[in-house]
Amino acid sequence: MSLPPPPTGARMPPARSDNPRLDALLRKAHDLHPTEIDLTLGRLERLLGALGNPHHLLPPVFHVAGTNGKGSTCAMLRACLEAEGRRVHVYSSPHLVRFNERIRLAGQLIDDDALIVLLNDVISRNGEAPITFFELTTAAAFLAFATVEADACIIEVGLGGRMDATNIIPTALVSGIAQLGLDHTQWLGPTILDIAREKAGIARKGVPLVTGRHPAAVTARIAEVAGLAGAKLLIRGQDWDAATYEGQLHYRDEAGKLAVSLPRLAGIHQHDNAALAIAMLRAQTALPVKDAAYRAGMGWVEWPARLQKLDSGPLWELLPAGSSLWIDGGHNPAAGRALAESVRPLLQSGQRL
Repeated sequence: MSLPPPPTGARMPPARSDNPRLDALLRKAHDLHPTEIDLTLGRLERLLGALGNPHHLLPPVFHVAGTNGKGSTCAMLRACLEAEGRRVHVYSSPHLVRFNERIRLAGQLIDDDALIVLLNDVISRNGEAPITFFELTTAAAFLAFATVEADACIIEVGLGGRMDATNIIPTALVSGIAQLGLDHTQWLGPTILDIAREKAGIARKGVPLVTGRHPAAVTARIAEVAGLAGAKLLIRGQDWDAATYEGQLHYRDEAGKLAVSLPRLAGIHQHDNAALAIAMLRAQTALPVKDAAYRAGMGWVEWPARLQKLDSGPLWELLPAGSSLWIDGGHNPAAGRALAESVRPLLQSGQRL
């Protein structure tokens, strides 16, 4: 399929750091390509080859795509695996405050010194060849993940799936597709079926691909892509399912049933993300997770700025007595609907939105 060219115009400003050495490297990485998004895998394949192909040396990978909810799903995967006592790497984007948030090494955010060494290495190996910021930083993350020991690696797709930089990995332990909606249509195609096809492009031969409940035509498109890739598709409502009642999330699949507390993250849409994370973990056997770890993970999970309540700070201090302050963000209609459905239950008696 031929996609329309991306729009031209102003780019997002480069990531910044209060560490002068790191700030200079982030700016250098940002300036190596004239556009922010240019979907191809060739540039990254060349750079990773020069680095010794670290993406072939990753711990077992959980790969997550989706329009909305993939970051929250990754956070819940990490919480459950860490509750089981596993050391977990995570690559996610974008960051909220510091670029370091994108790379978590065996449970800890990467520190400035380690990040400086990595960026120096990948920028040096790349030279002046054009490469996008996301491609370059993906190479840095994979280089870190290949050299620091861990039990699992959780990788969030940046944009789309099929041609996303993270899809350079040769295989995965399990893949998942979170909620789908219309977004980035100038790169992924104008319809929800186009977007479903691009997201399903993370499917790999012999790897379970877990997907939520979608309209029949969307599910059929995902199944088409998964079938061509030789992936084992696990569909919500057919191969697994979940429901919320009596204050718990009740999950079931062919292996049995599981009841866990509702996830710590606010919003009813997080119940679906939690269910997807559980389904992905149960779709693989290399890293077994006990029921107690699922329950603990739902209570431990943290993912800042996703319907997060703020109880202090300069903005909170400006509000009238009796107010509550919540922070969230979204940039597409599906996210707006999820926010609308989740905000009103948060209001206390007598409060107005």
